Order: sequence, then structure tokens, then C-alpha cells
Amino acid sequence: MEQTLVLVKPDGVQRGLAGEVISRLEKRGLKLVALKLMQVSDALAREHYGEHVERPFFPGLVSFITSAPIVAMVWEGENAINLVRKTMGTTNPVDSDPGTIRGDLGINIGRNIVHGSDGPESAPREIGLFFRPEEILSYERSADPWITEP
Repeated sequence: MEQTLVLVKPDGVQRGLAGEVISRLEKRGLKLVALKLMQVSDALAREHYGEHVERPFFPGLVSFITSAPIVAMVWEGENAINLVRKTMGTTNPVDSDPGTIRGDLGINIGRNIVHGSDGPESAPREIGLFFRPEEILSYERSADPWITEP
């Protein structure tokens, strides 16, 4: 099964939308295997957004993600990365389809509620930044046979 990182960013936490994000991902059939409320340190923010270090918006990313608590989660399922990305919507809420998290709840690109890993290369790296292996649970759900075919 594929795993992916999802962060409810400071704007989502401050607006009380963490439960809404969790609910939407659960309704897709994804399985929550790790969750924590945390304050992102400057060092973690810089490592997480490291690929953007030369971009002019990098300082703003670091400042924002460290400005208030976030909810960090690991979700698991068949095609988890793509399912999460489709459920979140495009990075800019203005361009996101209605029915997506960003399309329904976001206003602009700087306050777009959630982050999700963008591919199978980034997901394990990002998960490792926010979670130790022993914090990620493996368990069976009785609904699993009703969500995906064996």
C-alpha cells in the first residue's frame, strides 16, 4: 500500500478545518495511519521546503508554516498520493474544482489549507521528516475489503 504525507497548514488549523480535511480523506477510503498536532520548527520548515530555497517566496513559506500549529498525518491506500492530490485540488484554490478541499475552502495560493506529497519520491522523504517509523501504525480495518478489491 502507498503512503503519503498530508499537512493541515496553519490557516486550516486556525480556521478549525482539520476535522473537515480528515473527514474528506476518510470518505475517499484512505486509511489514517499517523497523526499529530505540532509546531513546525524553523529547521524542519527549511528542510521540508528545501527544493524552494532559491525561490523568492521561500522565506514566506518558512514564516507561514512556522507561524502556528499544524496537523501532520500519514494516509495509506491504493494510489494514496494521487487520491489525496485530487481530493485537495490544485495548489491555487482559484483554479481548484468545486468539491475539492482547496476549491471549497481555500481563497488564495498563500492560504490553501493543506499540503500533500506530490509523488512517490517525495512522500517517503516527507513522511520521514515529520514521523518516526514507530509512530506509523499498521492495522486492518473491517471496511478494507469494501474499499478496494484484493
